[in-house]
Amino acid sequence: MTIENVELNIGDSLLVIETGRVAKQADGACIVRYGDTVLLATVCTAPLRGGFSDFMPLTIEFRERTYAYGKIPGGFFKREGKPSSEAVLAARLVDRPIRPMFPADFKQEVQLIIMPLAVDDMNSPQALGITAASAALMVSGIPFDGPVAGVRMGKIGDKFIVNPSNSQIKDSDIDLIVAGTKDAITMVEAGANIVNEEIMLEAISIAQEAIKELCLKQEELRAKVNPKPVEYTPIPIDESLTSKIENDFNKRVRETVKIFDKLERQKAMTALEEEAIEKYKKNFDEDVWDEKLFVIKNSFEGMVKNQVRDLIISENFRADGRKISDIRPIDCAIQVLPKVHGSSLFTRGQTQSLGIVTLGSARDSQSIDSMGDEFEKRFMLHYNFPPYSVGEVKPIRGPGRREIGHGALAERAIDAVIPDINDFPYTIRAVSEILESNGSSSMASICSCTMALMDAGVPIKKPVAGIAMGLVKEGDDFVVLTDIQGLEDHYGDMDFKVAGTEDGITALQMDIKIKGLSTEIMKKALEQAKVARLFILEKMKEAIDKPRSELNINAPRMIAFTVPTDKIKDVIGPGGKNIRKIIDDTGVDIDIQNDGSVKIFSADSEAASKAEQMIKLITNDPEVGEIYKGRVTKIMKFGAFVEITPGKEGLVHISQLSNERVGRVEDVVKIGDELEVKVIEIDNMGRVNLSHKAVL
Repeated sequence: MTIENVELNIGDSLLVIETGRVAKQADGACIVRYGDTVLLATVCTAPLRGGFSDFMPLTIEFRERTYAYGKIPGGFFKREGKPSSEAVLAARLVDRPIRPMFPADFKQEVQLIIMPLAVDDMNSPQALGITAASAALMVSGIPFDGPVAGVRMGKIGDKFIVNPSNSQIKDSDIDLIVAGTKDAITMVEAGANIVNEEIMLEAISIAQEAIKELCLKQEELRAKVNPKPVEYTPIPIDESLTSKIENDFNKRVRETVKIFDKLERQKAMTALEEEAIEKYKKNFDEDVWDEKLFVIKNSFEGMVKNQVRDLIISENFRADGRKISDIRPIDCAIQVLPKVHGSSLFTRGQTQSLGIVTLGSARDSQSIDSMGDEFEKRFMLHYNFPPYSVGEVKPIRGPGRREIGHGALAERAIDAVIPDINDFPYTIRAVSEILESNGSSSMASICSCTMALMDAGVPIKKPVAGIAMGLVKEGDDFVVLTDIQGLEDHYGDMDFKVAGTEDGITALQMDIKIKGLSTEIMKKALEQAKVARLFILEKMKEAIDKPRSELNINAPRMIAFTVPTDKIKDVIGPGGKNIRKIIDDTGVDIDIQNDGSVKIFSADSEAASKAEQMIKLITNDPEVGEIYKGRVTKIMKFGAFVEITPGKEGLVHISQLSNERVGRVEDVVKIGDELEVKVIEIDNMGRVNLSHKAVL
């Protein structure tokens, strides 16, 4: 193969796409380099297997290699295992703009693998993976209606930055990844520090210009390679049978679509489909029945889709009877669980999320070893989607791509309002348990977890709510839907999730099934979403309008103070002896840093206060006149040594043990006894002399 490449200056670095050098047995392979970040993207397709499929089996994998950022994997085996959450999210970023770009009648299995081979400190590989995957498809000959490309956007002050560095993102008001074709936007993923809709639209518009240049370069590369097209045969469809099914059942399907309740509608539609199967089965021989059954099922799916869309476009009618911009009935409740630190229940139509918050110490934070950076994560939001939430029976395994992706979106939406660690030095874990789902469960999770945080007493800056917008577009006619349910998500053209406070956006996620989205539609969707978000926030405020002034009674209390840095070793003690004793005696959790800051966590305020006193006793030097309750550690003929603070002892001379004359020290005390003593002298050597007699 001839080695071909194209180059483009974008942002502050040169982007190079090369093909023909490596992985030549794959259908398509590209090396993409941006700065010193290098990705390999490969694509392979399998021959069409037997049977009939109503979907294209596309698999996209983003596989981390720790050598890419100069590390050896941890763990016993010292090699990469299953993808991390960050890799799963990166794979989802690639999947969402790539998947809609294949022809509807192409059903062969396709596998895309993206591997970062080198990662520098400046350029993140996630957005680059979208361009790399598209480039590999473009040179493969696999049917693909691309190209597509992805860029990252930042904003510092009034300046928008295309492909900002990792350090610039830390100071940016937005962290936005945009994917699209040379003509339109197809995917958006964003976190933001409460910015308005106009800023988001401007950032997306600037991103589109860069995306267009990247797409043109991919077309240039494809022209150089001139790949041989992959031949495929579409599955033949019996058009006469399809027409007959539509004539017999189309009107009844339309009426069934209008059933408000999700489960009742599904049950009625299944019964209608089974009736059709029984009606036509007798007309066909067994050897062709599998093909005809596929036609029947495919026809019903098509009729449902067409009726849902036609009702919306022609009559502004939605399956549950709502108007286009109506939001389903909302119910909010807090303090729904005992013992937990914070809880809430958010119900919107047939979607319901139980939010639970748990507070912990700094030791409970999550250590993240990501692609290049290691850091501690003190706010986590986890999303669980059990099968009963949609009335199904399925095996329960670890979190899948859906759970990881929805949780990450909700976490990003709320992270913007989490208080600074100096103001609220707790680790915070929020969990959304989806109890019922009919669309937009990730946005319900934002609402439930926000209320649970306020119920726990976490001083968030502002409440956050989320809403999912939909779209049905036929030709030049389009309708933007507010608060889409599952049916509208499945058969519609867009899933546009917007989260934020009353002041602005904190997170954004958009996926579309058509080939692009105009700025006009996006602007209308954002405007409708803002109205809906403010409405939901008002509903949430009816349950709880601000964080509790005090922590939930079940949450751990925290006492923070500082000790002299030269006393840290005394608090810890030899081999951690002193701090372990304090923890064992009080049951608290203690975090002590090198700068002398100490944080004590305990659900028992008295235990926390006791631990505080024990630490202060260690760090404060004894003064003459102070009284301590110590423990006898050693007995000599001339007196007894008493430990007044962990690791610090003084001597009680035999003459100071009692008001009476003492013949033997053992007559008054023995090792292990508690003894109240007073400091009567500290000599030039720092030795402490104590008296029990002085406190009798």
